[in-house]
Amino acid sequence: MMGRGDGPGAGAAGGPTRHVPVLLEEVCTALDAASSGTYVDGTFGAGGYTRAILDANPKNAVVAIDRDPDAIAGGAALVSRMKRRLTLVHGRFGQLDEIAQAQGHESVDGVVLDIGVSSMQLDEAERGFSFRSDGPLDMRMEREGPSAADLVNESSEAELADIFYHYGEERRARAVARAIVEARRRQAFETTGQLAELVASLIRQEPGGIHPATRVFQGLRIAVNDELGELVRALHAAERILTPGGRLVVVTFHSLEDRIVKQFFATRTGRSPGASRHLPGLAAPEPTFEAITRGPVLPGDAETARNPRARSAKLRAGSRTQAPAQEPLSAITMLAELPQTADKRGGRR
Repeated sequence: MMGRGDGPGAGAAGGPTRHVPVLLEEVCTALDAASSGTYVDGTFGAGGYTRAILDANPKNAVVAIDRDPDAIAGGAALVSRMKRRLTLVHGRFGQLDEIAQAQGHESVDGVVLDIGVSSMQLDEAERGFSFRSDGPLDMRMEREGPSAADLVNESSEAELADIFYHYGEERRARAVARAIVEARRRQAFETTGQLAELVASLIRQEPGGIHPATRVFQGLRIAVNDELGELVRALHAAERILTPGGRLVVVTFHSLEDRIVKQFFATRTGRSPGASRHLPGLAAPEPTFEAITRGPVLPGDAETARNPRARSAKLRAGSRTQAPAQEPLSAITMLAELPQTADKRGGRR
């Protein structure tokens, strides 16, 4: 597993790879993991960040979370080896504050989030995340709820176009959605190969560019797992659970995620205050974070050379102030949601 990168050019649908956590040294530095404390790893995956945090100080403890039951099973040996220093919980990082509190931690010293699908998931054809090897059109991180096949076969043309355009940033979203609706009248979509073949027949691959189906698959995966909604909830959960001076570190891999994290930190550090210029008497809320990084931290040439999936990674971090946690930001909540198209409002079909 090589990080969680799945952005354009990241090679996210490639073959099996070994585990290389992205921006590992930079994450530990931003977390100040060398100082003893309790940390939350909201995206355990193969345990790369968790191991590094535990190794950074023998007094460190980690509450690690993952929504994928396979990741939980795979981490059992590490839990046993680390004795009581590591607690591994099956759950969603959007509830990380509740999970930490249920483990007896009213506050924590650091939270790290590595956003996106793991290469471990991409490399298993039966999980349906990748189009490189044909498999069931699934994409469910938790193996529960509606699958990608359900969305493709049951959503309206407008809903599919919204998913591909807003979550996948696919410019030909309407054409792809229209072709899917026509094709499923003859035969339901069941495999990743079926969908990838259809998309490839509509979108020409540029020399040296990404596979034509990359953005469509990204959009579907984000929709199936409500990934952006979970990110928004996780940022606010971290704000609630972090002790003053505690660190929030987020690694993203594409522009949708980074836009949400950037706007969250900009608002919560006071760089983009919530007070309206049209209401000068309304005071801006006290900042809940201080910036640790000025702009994103990017991987160096050496890291991207040995791990191509790190190329699109961006790290942003902030330190919690003593100000009380604020209400969730409606602006970033909106960034995580699809627009209300006419057919969703009961209009055209």
